[in-house]
Amino acid sequence: MANHKSSIKRIRSNDAKRLRNRYQAKTVRTLIKEVRATEKKAEVVKELPKVLGSIDKLAKKNVFHKNKAANLKSKLMKRANKLSK
Repeated sequence: MANHKSSIKRIRSNDAKRLRNRYQAKTVRTLIKEVRATEKKAEVVKELPKVLGSIDKLAKKNVFHKNKAANLKSKLMKRANKLSK
């Protein structure tokens, strides 16, 4: 157990941030799964900017590593371009 007030506060704030990061990451993973499951190009094109923006936001906050974010975005774009009209 922590002995200093500052370390006790740091533990509390780290827990809050961890929960927030998990929630945001899970939300983006769900969006990615929905886009991947969609077969209609029109729907994918409509949802893609929202998902890509969310991925960028999490990479900026270091929830996702920047390379992971780039890989996710690349795979989603490949899938979107491969879909037939």
